[in-house]
Amino acid sequence: GGSPKKGASFEERDHREAPGRSRGGYGTKVCVIADGHGKAFGFALAPGQAHELPLAPAMLDNLPAIPLWVVADKGYASNAFRERIWDMGARPAIPAKRRDGPVACPKWAYRCRHLVENLWARLKEWRAVATRYEKTATSFLAVIHIAAAADWIKP
Repeated sequence: GGSPKKGASFEERDHREAPGRSRGGYGTKVCVIADGHGKAFGFALAPGQAHELPLAPAMLDNLPAIPLWVVADKGYASNAFRERIWDMGARPAIPAKRRDGPVACPKWAYRCRHLVENLWARLKEWRAVATRYEKTATSFLAVIHIAAAADWIKP
């Protein structure tokens, strides 16, 4: 008995809010694609327990031009992802995981990854980005875009 439930189901809510259960509790992973100067121009959200690799090929489609190098950390080490990068005309600088065989990854290109780490440090100066005050994924992504826009115009 009783009246029908109002509102969305748990699955719809989880998709809308994009939380994910991880060891530290609920959270969200934010993937970023940046240029060679460490400026962001694309973001994607994933639940906290999900891996970022499935988001990576779609983020490559958002590139304005074909880069010379695509630099990523070991979390993106996948032969299929490397092939996708080669097929688009760029060169991957993604080191192999310990369990995988060696791959060509020049250290001088991989050192540029610090630009993305510095980008996250600048974005997390915004308390709303660092702590995720926003409940829905849409509003959280909007805050991240505002912080990135402010980072673009900062000298």
